[in-house]
Amino acid sequence: MTAYLRPALSLVMLMTLVTGALYPLAVTGIAQLAFPEQANGSLVRDGQGQVRGSALIAQGFSGDGWFHARPSAGAYATVASGASNLGPGNPALAERVSADAATLYQASLGPVPQALLTTSASGLDPHLPPAAIAYQLPRVAAARQVPEARLQALVDEATLQPLVGPAVVNVLALNQALQRLAPLPGN
Repeated sequence: MTAYLRPALSLVMLMTLVTGALYPLAVTGIAQLAFPEQANGSLVRDGQGQVRGSALIAQGFSGDGWFHARPSAGAYATVASGASNLGPGNPALAERVSADAATLYQASLGPVPQALLTTSASGLDPHLPPAAIAYQLPRVAAARQVPEARLQALVDEATLQPLVGPAVVNVLALNQALQRLAPLPGN
């Protein structure tokens, strides 16, 4: 029996050491050397060096003076990230989307963009399409008392064109640039 047990236990211990300690340490070390910003969470800092969030995770912004991210089923909490799992035929989803659409609707701008009404799969998508940002532009410009053309230039600067897929805007980065341009009192 020991002829079978000893090699089996030795192999389990060796593989535990390799896959449970050596490999994770090697990957972490390489990531810290090659991609330190990404390996540490792609943190976004303000002018004083304070961490304000991550470029990879959406945050909830409220008030007319801010661009709002897409809705989150988990209130932007990373622990509860995920979709609401409400299907398109679910009355609760229809009620929430209808209520949000009624709140956001501006007659002069037409229908509310879908990205402002629906959650992403993770509930933490930090990006919005430029059309969803443009829909919010008049509200933010009025609240900040900044010309829409100046805000549009800010949005254009913040628009990213990924290698694959449509253009997107990181809402946190845009709101930070907006705060530098036209600070809200008390922020």
